[in-house]
Amino acid sequence: MAVTISVRKNGPYRVEATDGAEIKVVDADGKAFDLQGKTAFSLCRCGHSANKPFCDGSHNKVGFQSDDTAPRVAGA
Repeated sequence: MAVTISVRKNGPYRVEATDGAEIKVVDADGKAFDLQGKTAFSLCRCGHSANKPFCDGSHNKVGFQSDDTAPRVAGA
């Protein structure tokens, strides 16, 4: 069971589960968001979503830009 979080260039974090892995997202008070049946969703990175913490595509409207990339691992 695996969960992959992909950093999308100029966009959200994409969260995807495989092999029936359970994904849980909780707020600052520990209350879980209802993700029943979801195996993939996007989390807002731009701060402008009306549906935080989930992405609603606002990054496209506000011109959000980020070129975050994972650091290279020696020997990889």
